Amino acid sequence: MNFVKILAVSAAAIASLLPLSAWAQSFTVKDVAGREVTFDKPVERVILGEGRMLYAVAPIEKEDPFAKIVGWRNDLWTTDKDGFNAYVEKFPKGKDLPFLGNLTDGTLQTETVVKLHPDVLLLPIGNKAAADEVKLEDMLNGIGVKIVYIDFREHILANTEPSLKILGQIFGHEDRAEAVASFWKEQMARVTDRLKAANPPKPNVFMYRAAGLVECCGTFGPDNFGLMVDWAGGHNLGSDFLPGYTGSINAEQVVASNPDVIVVTGSNWSQTKNAKDYVNVGPNAAATFDDSRKALNTLVENPAFTGSRAVAGGNVHAIWHQFYTSPYQFVAVQQLAKWFHPNLFADLDPDATFKEFHEKFLPVAYQPGYWVDAKVGQ
Repeated sequence: MNFVKILAVSAAAIASLLPLSAWAQSFTVKDVAGREVTFDKPVERVILGEGRMLYAVAPIEKEDPFAKIVGWRNDLWTTDKDGFNAYVEKFPKGKDLPFLGNLTDGTLQTETVVKLHPDVLLLPIGNKAAADEVKLEDMLNGIGVKIVYIDFREHILANTEPSLKILGQIFGHEDRAEAVASFWKEQMARVTDRLKAANPPKPNVFMYRAAGLVECCGTFGPDNFGLMVDWAGGHNLGSDFLPGYTGSINAEQVVASNPDVIVVTGSNWSQTKNAKDYVNVGPNAAATFDDSRKALNTLVENPAFTGSRAVAGGNVHAIWHQFYTSPYQFVAVQQLAKWFHPNLFADLDPDATFKEFHEKFLPVAYQPGYWVDAKVGQ
């Protein structure tokens, strides 16, 4: 008997000794990097390589989103303090979970990952190059920790639904993942179907990315918010200049493009170092809209914007930045569509849509404040 046959026989013999329940509990996911990752038992311990993955975990693990999470990156705290507070007030365990660093800037503490004994480390697809460079997968495989890549940022059309279904498998709620994906598609269709039938002219739109954190003029290319602009019936000006989903263009290009609509992305960045002059929009921000509107009007005093059709026509707005890294893009698309085509979408109520999503899928109450309009002359 040759060596290969001996291995095959040995494997079969070992398999015969395992209880059937062990085989029944094993499962394989195909992540958005195209990797097949097999688990031999249900997942019990999860590390979120990006804290904002909680936005996607919460509708799938609704009873307690932190039930299986043993550590997470602190970016939810630094980029969306109000969202962080909403979850840890209801689930205090979240506040006590250890924070991990960021793989892409070299601050991820691999020794902390080891000490937490996770079954899986969930990473955004944007971390894969850094993980490959330091051979993170090989190291973690040696201690029985799997890496799974998901994506709600870089390729949102291709990866949002698969990422939800991956999380459904990992957290043992595949039915909930299917329900969230179905809701996503239904709500997107309320915009895209109507636009297809009406085929209105597309306004030129400049998305000012992370204003107050990113110098003018940070924006989006043909994916992420750039793609959301297209879905909402606008032309994303950043797509004319940027090949990737994000980047910056110079102020002269914005002036020459003369946008019809300007949309700033904002959040509660009060815990982010050196953040200033940002527009606070997001959960519970409606209570401070006077301050948010003042910040928005200050931002568009930048010479890149002052002579634009958008400012002259009062078509300047701010929207929650975190729509760009969550499975909630359908809400942003609905609100963008109302700004771009107010008559066509006069009956659409994105606030009601997001409130319904919270009531059906999320464990925290809806707190309005995810967008605000500028007022000319203020």
